[in-house]
Amino acid sequence: MTLKNRTILLIIVIAIAVSGTILYKHYFKNNNIAHYQEIITIPKGASFEQMLDSLRKYNVLKNEHSFKVTCKLRRFNTPRKGHYQFNKVMNNLEISTMLRRGQHYVVKFTFNNIRTKEQFIKKVDHQFYFAQEELERLLNDSTYLASFGFNTETCISAFIPNSYDFYYDIEASDFFERMMDYYHQFWNEKRIKKAEEIGLTPVEVATLASIVEEENHRASEKAIIAGLYINRLQKGMLLQSDPTVKFAVGDPTLKRILLEHTRIESPYNTYLYPGLPPAPIRIPEASTMDSVLHYRHHNYLYMCAKEDLTGYHNFAVSLAEHNRNAAAYHKALNKLKVEN
Repeated sequence: MTLKNRTILLIIVIAIAVSGTILYKHYFKNNNIAHYQEIITIPKGASFEQMLDSLRKYNVLKNEHSFKVTCKLRRFNTPRKGHYQFNKVMNNLEISTMLRRGQHYVVKFTFNNIRTKEQFIKKVDHQFYFAQEELERLLNDSTYLASFGFNTETCISAFIPNSYDFYYDIEASDFFERMMDYYHQFWNEKRIKKAEEIGLTPVEVATLASIVEEENHRASEKAIIAGLYINRLQKGMLLQSDPTVKFAVGDPTLKRILLEHTRIESPYNTYLYPGLPPAPIRIPEASTMDSVLHYRHHNYLYMCAKEDLTGYHNFAVSLAEHNRNAAAYHKALNKLKVEN
């Protein structure tokens, strides 16, 4: 190769390198964010053009052409669903990478101390891509729930308080089905057999556990309270559980249960209706359900909060003994002028 040809080749190589650097900086590395405050929603199944429409709507990009060239060079033409908020300084590589990868990252979802289905749905809100209304629809769809063995009331027993890992972009139906997987992990063959020995279904165990938990969250009394209610069930006695009356009234903060409260017409009022209520009155902890499955065997049929107002209970075998305990408790309330 002659000196002249080598020189021409070198010039071409340098020109290509410089052009490549300029192209790289212009299309890939320069900040291309005009506005970043808005959250851009890319729905499931959105096309590349629909994604661009969303970016245009909020004037996200400084230079749409350079972004499109970058995407073409990277063969990126299918965005992933998600709620995107861009950083103040992002280049086309970073923007396209975010939209290509989506929000397929792990969210640690933790819940406990939840009473109602509505509270659970609210707890889920903003934690995942799906809207809370989507989960709400599923949990009020009797046909859908029946395929899992639940109804619109008992479905809260499908949720067992704990910490779980989910992907952010999970669908509401997939979320529920994953919760069902965890449900079946808890309700293994051993626990199901134990429930059958007591004469209860898993939903009934959850229902009784919810009452036990409302009576007292202290671990030392859970198995005793569970045993008391099982004694009453086995004898065909009304449970006469104050927490079920509070649930029927719609006020879990009631301090005194009055005669008028016990006459509230509701299938959850165990002063009126025999057996367990139709569904849990809260979402019980796994440990409380185990306290029911391994309840304490004794002869107690009655319980009343202790007069020292510590939250613990006096347990009794006879009604006469129970009445004495109740009188002491009400005397303590009167002394403090507690009315409700």
